[in-house]
Amino acid sequence: MTQPAPTADLILHRGLFTTLARAHPTATAVAIRDGRFLAVGTDKEVVALAGPKTKVVDLKGRRVLPGLIDNHLHIIRGGLNFNMELRWDGVRSLADAMSMLKRQVAVTPPPQWVRVVGGFSEHQFAEKRLPTITELNAVAPETPVFLLHLYDRAILNAAALRAVGYTKDTPNPPGGEIVRAPDGTPTGLLLARPNAGVLYATLAKGPKLPFDYQLNSTRPLHARAQSARRYRRD
Repeated sequence: MTQPAPTADLILHRGLFTTLARAHPTATAVAIRDGRFLAVGTDKEVVALAGPKTKVVDLKGRRVLPGLIDNHLHIIRGGLNFNMELRWDGVRSLADAMSMLKRQVAVTPPPQWVRVVGGFSEHQFAEKRLPTITELNAVAPETPVFLLHLYDRAILNAAALRAVGYTKDTPNPPGGEIVRAPDGTPTGLLLARPNAGVLYATLAKGPKLPFDYQLNSTRPLHARAQSARRYRRD
């Protein structure tokens, strides 16, 4: 005896779906049963799976995105520190990045640091390299500069080394390395070996913004979130 075709709990149709399947990269409808996809395809194929209790939603041509659960957004750190971070996202040359850094140093009052915390890689630069510590010292002889490259290393200028108090007598922390010159003096390069604890522990030694500035720092992120919500609705 032929079993009846299962019916869907939910059908979304007349929409735009990206499937990431090479054979059928797009679809206009999906059917869901017990929290799993029952079918993905055309409106005609999917709507046929509706039963008397199926909830059917007409998307009216709108794009559908999955619910994304990301527990690694840095919302709190980003919100509290946004105003004191320099961003190199999308900068195409190291020369331009260093010009930005020099301008930031000029407007950063003591004892604040200039921080470039992620969002860049040497591969985005035409020069295909990171700045040297000598170059950092040249543009910021007195202002501490902290560059975080991905999760593998941080580069500190001489002023930042003085601010955090790293000397030849400072032991390597667990899971990290303070790279040293032949005489034992820290060079300014910190390596995550094998974890990033030394990088973030060093970053945490920097001064915090006053409360009013922390509050002001949250505003750009709030505006971005509002814009993203409007985009999703559209």
